[in-house]
Amino acid sequence: MENSKELLLVHRSMENVELSSPVNIMLTPQFYTLKKELLPVKYAYQAKKIAYALFEGLLEKEGSYDFLVSQEEENWVFIAYDMEKITAFLKEKGFKEGDVSKVFFAQQSVEKFTKPCLINTKEALVILDDTVVLVPLGALGTDVSSTLNFDESLTPKKGVSLEGISSSIFTMKQTVMFSLVFILFSLMFFVEGLRYGGESQSTEEELQALYTDYPSLQSAYTREGIVDKYRNIDKAERAKRDAVKKLSSMIFKGVTLTSLSIDQKKVKANFSCSSKKIAQRVENLAKKAQFTVTKTKLKNDLHLEVTL
Repeated sequence: MENSKELLLVHRSMENVELSSPVNIMLTPQFYTLKKELLPVKYAYQAKKIAYALFEGLLEKEGSYDFLVSQEEENWVFIAYDMEKITAFLKEKGFKEGDVSKVFFAQQSVEKFTKPCLINTKEALVILDDTVVLVPLGALGTDVSSTLNFDESLTPKKGVSLEGISSSIFTMKQTVMFSLVFILFSLMFFVEGLRYGGESQSTEEELQALYTDYPSLQSAYTREGIVDKYRNIDKAERAKRDAVKKLSSMIFKGVTLTSLSIDQKKVKANFSCSSKKIAQRVENLAKKAQFTVTKTKLKNDLHLEVTL
């Protein structure tokens, strides 16, 4: 179903858009860097581990890059892209949240570009050395009457989610990291539950013994005091879970949770942000969630704290 959606070609000179339903988009080489390598690896995840090293000197240092890796005959094909910059461009062109289902790259459909594909009155996409490139129309000669019709038939099988405009919130790496964090907290709460359960049973036995020796202790006043004690314990645990949930909403692309500390009185967390803009966004979210925010000595790092 995702691959049957309308496919829009996104390029630097495109007009602003107004969409009534979600679409897929295909990016021209203006938005990514391509590299092909013959590597002694068998699987894509192995190739992806060394992807960044292969692009040394080819990517802007201030960028935050992801890599799409695929195999083309004997070569491994690497596509490096900066999703933050892509998202910013799309927003400038009128794309809103939910407008983009999947993002594809022109190189993924290299075998389907059998003719020049015009993107405006001056440029076209063509194939050179099995690579989709953008060239001036003048380089094609005077005859450009036979061109490729760009539509959803060019949609590749595999795409990526667009964070910030699509419904995707976390990258896969962040998703795995947070899954591990929540598993850890689940185990902590389970152990705490067993401990409180054991204490409750032991306390109940002691109370029954006391009731036998001192019947007056069975008054409503005494029972309410006991209920309040355990209500306060549950309230504190719920406050911890709520604080962790709020912290999770502050993790997105460009944000790394570097430390987390929880005790009976406070929840503390340190975040490392890739840019000043992202750090400001995290700070705003934290203050809205009633966290106290302080900046550390490290650039774009924040310390968050909330009292339970």
